[in-house]
Amino acid sequence: MEESTLETNASPAINCQVGTDHSDVAQFRLLGVPVAATNMPSAIRTVCSWIERGDRGRMVTFSTVHMLVEGIKSPGFFKLLQGSDMNCPDGMPLVWYGKRKAGKQVERVCGPDFLPAFCSATADRNFRHFFYGGAEGVAAKAARMLQQKNPGVQVAGVYSPPFRTLTMEEKQGIVDTINASRADVVWVCLGCPKQESWIDEFRKELNVPVLLAVGLAVDILAGSKKRAPRIMRSFGLEWFYRLCQEPQRLWRRYLIYNSIFLYRLLTEKLQPAGRSDTKVL
Repeated sequence: MEESTLETNASPAINCQVGTDHSDVAQFRLLGVPVAATNMPSAIRTVCSWIERGDRGRMVTFSTVHMLVEGIKSPGFFKLLQGSDMNCPDGMPLVWYGKRKAGKQVERVCGPDFLPAFCSATADRNFRHFFYGGAEGVAAKAARMLQQKNPGVQVAGVYSPPFRTLTMEEKQGIVDTINASRADVVWVCLGCPKQESWIDEFRKELNVPVLLAVGLAVDILAGSKKRAPRIMRSFGLEWFYRLCQEPQRLWRRYLIYNSIFLYRLLTEKLQPAGRSDTKVL
């Protein structure tokens, strides 16, 4: 398998100063879900601040149309999204809506971009990273590539869970392993909604400042999955690229879920343009 190349031009320079509190996150609401009115530099500073301050169990998601529709279908998942500390705007419809409601500072912040950008920006902070998810060997390969690109990155551990329901003993073993690793950040790569549900289940048991649900991030870094061309991503067509790659698996998610999203968005009473409904979490 060919090594993938990390996209460095999408990683802005970030100043994560010790003692600087960036924990306040402005938000807007879309279909009842609080979405961070943020961008890549701001999101990185916020996560960095939580770690430096010694917070515990902070949850970060990268929200898409798929996630919002899962929230519509499942009251439990909707409650989970409401309890997340930061739902970054990943899907372009969320970004476009956020710009309208909260201002031009709202930009796309997706897991496959955030992971390498955060590691690059904080390589000198001695943060310890744990990677949970992905097929056997994938997360380990992604971690090696991140270390090659950013020698200061410290890998606390890697674990690829089996593709079955875990026993209570296995779950406790994973919690003990992560806690023993003294990780500052846990990158969870199980796919939506499994990864968000995993974080919500274990965030109170883990002595970890921040847990982030980053989906295919390790697969993309390791080269086992390919992303859409940048031009398609900028026009919000990454979903179409993935649909063409895996039509049998993804047709329901993108065609049906996108239709549900559009219907709910059009029938929801929108506030007048120009009015800001942002607030601080």
